[in-house]
Amino acid sequence: MPSGQTQRDLTDDGKTRALAASRTLNPRPEKVTDAAFAPGSFYDPADLVQVKYEMVRRSEIGGVPAAAAAAAFGFSRQSLYTAKSALAGQGLAGLIPARPGPKSGHKLTEEVVDLLEELLAADAALRPAGLAAALQQRTGISVHPRSAERALSRLFSAVQGVHEGAVRGVRGLA
Repeated sequence: MPSGQTQRDLTDDGKTRALAASRTLNPRPEKVTDAAFAPGSFYDPADLVQVKYEMVRRSEIGGVPAAAAAAAFGFSRQSLYTAKSALAGQGLAGLIPARPGPKSGHKLTEEVVDLLEELLAADAALRPAGLAAALQQRTGISVHPRSAERALSRLFSAVQGVHEGAVRGVRGLA
């Protein structure tokens, strides 16, 4: 087997693709040294949720010290404690890594959305790309045109109820 390549790399099956798509593919399966995860066993060291669950279980029920349990599963003690807390608070779903990146339109504050609304009121013919460009010119804040469009759509929906005309007007489809 070539250096740096694991058995999992050589047999990229449907499970590996599914784990990667769900963000639950263990990036370091070779670090899992627990005997239950030996090649050919039921357990799969590439399944991150399974590895974290078994790490917590080994620590809680198996009576293995935290440092030893974490090391056997390729994690730090802090990762074990975080997984234990997530499992207790959210069940197995808590062991799935969160989506990376911003969780909301952090640039689109209330003031910025108000400015977008003013720009649109001043020139109703502005398309989302024009709104984003005008916003950047006035404030230096760069937002994607679709983000500006969604922010205004949410605003119009909240103010006027779900009013198709307002949403179409923002998209320039009227």
